[in-house]
Amino acid sequence: MQSFYLGGGGKRTSVLAGFEPKILVTALNTTFDELERILPVKPLGPFVSYTTESGGKEHGQGDKRDVGENGRESEPWRPVGRGNDDERGSGQSTWTWSWRKLMSRFIGGELNKKSDKTVRAPEPYNLFDHEPSFRNTYGWSISVDKHDYHPLDHSDIGVYLVNLTAGSMMAPHVNPRATEYGVVLAGEGVIQVVFPNGSLAMSAEARAGDVFWIPRHFPFVQVASRGGPFVFFGFTTSARRNKPQFLTGPTSVLRMMLGPELAA
Repeated sequence: MQSFYLGGGGKRTSVLAGFEPKILVTALNTTFDELERILPVKPLGPFVSYTTESGGKEHGQGDKRDVGENGRESEPWRPVGRGNDDERGSGQSTWTWSWRKLMSRFIGGELNKKSDKTVRAPEPYNLFDHEPSFRNTYGWSISVDKHDYHPLDHSDIGVYLVNLTAGSMMAPHVNPRATEYGVVLAGEGVIQVVFPNGSLAMSAEARAGDVFWIPRHFPFVQVASRGGPFVFFGFTTSARRNKPQFLTGPTSVLRMMLGPELAA
């Protein structure tokens, strides 16, 4: 078992340190000087001195909440269970596949039953008919799972489509439930993947026709070039909801720790 460290340095480097400084400065909305203080290179290790003089709740920072474009508070980060756990309250899918149903496709009805009903294959699904899961000035994304399209439960995959505007970036995040495979449809961009130990695993340019994959639990970012939108689609290795866990931004796990602990 290997731990992910979001702060600290030395032998236990922050996982964020694997990304290029320019990406972190943009994602954290900070400066290069401040970034050096956040990600020290001296060998501190996982244990550091803790005092409340660093700021935090005593200075009124503990109750900060980011407000979204619609004026409502951003949804706080929530942990996601193991990959083989289903969503709480989602219920079992009503679509089931079996040899009986498969054979009924060929003989035109249920086996051992007389029925006038015609057995039909599931209708095709158009991603562009689906409302974006998230949209703002810098892009939008669509994700489809078994709750949106039942046949995905049979193959146990999810499907997604992302459109980043020119010069935009999808903040550093982790897929908690699945490995992600992608195909670039249009534009160019850079994809960076980081090892859990805080070192860079891959930084590669991608353009239309390229295929990439992101291992589960590996932090990564996608950055669109300034020449135009960066569009890619693909699938994840789970039909369950694979909500990405962001390491920066209003839904980051760090926002649940605002106070002297995070400052230290």
